[in-house]
Amino acid sequence: MATTQEVVKNGLWTNNPGLVQLLGLCPLLAVSSTVINSLGMGLATTLVLLVSNVAVSMIRNSVRQDIRIPVFVMIIAAAVTTIELVMNAVFHELYTILGIFIPLIVTNCVIIGRAEAFASRNSVPLAALDGIMMGAGFTLVLLALGGVREVLAFGTLFDRAELMFGPAAVNWQITVIPEFRGFLLAALPPGAFIALGCLIALKNNVDGKLERVAAKGATSKAASASTATAQ
Repeated sequence: MATTQEVVKNGLWTNNPGLVQLLGLCPLLAVSSTVINSLGMGLATTLVLLVSNVAVSMIRNSVRQDIRIPVFVMIIAAAVTTIELVMNAVFHELYTILGIFIPLIVTNCVIIGRAEAFASRNSVPLAALDGIMMGAGFTLVLLALGGVREVLAFGTLFDRAELMFGPAAVNWQITVIPEFRGFLLAALPPGAFIALGCLIALKNNVDGKLERVAAKGATSKAASASTATAQ
């Protein structure tokens, strides 16, 4: 059984759905043109992951193996439909912008993958934590993409924050590059692919450095132990 620390590390870094598993790339690339769009999609996905993981974990001992996948899909579809209706009622303009990508969360491989690989084999608390952490990891990648693309495409951050946070957020927009005419590629899907590739390369570079540091530390410890033994 996985530990809490492993679940957190897997969701945020080691097995991040956006940077490592490369799942859910359709919404990841399609809606990440601004920070607010990315945040809306990320939170919706996280809620679906949380609800579906908890529900699957609760019934894991009551569902036969041969029908588990259809049952999981029905649970996920019910969760997505509920969240879609809530978003339409509470964040109608943002819901309109995100459009078809909200109901398409049903087909997100991250969600069915976590239901099958983790929630169906672990306790409710661990399944809930896994859903939150996987959703948080996915959301962080969305926000990173949204931030980079919004700055390069429009020269701003938190544009139209009122779509999610209400009238109080009308003045939250930050102009990063004044009088910026925009870089069209950053606003288009090819720009999203390039930005995601850069993020993946950055993560791999960090992982490589951490592995080298760990290997160097292990070598130093082995050498010290050998010296102590010789003495």
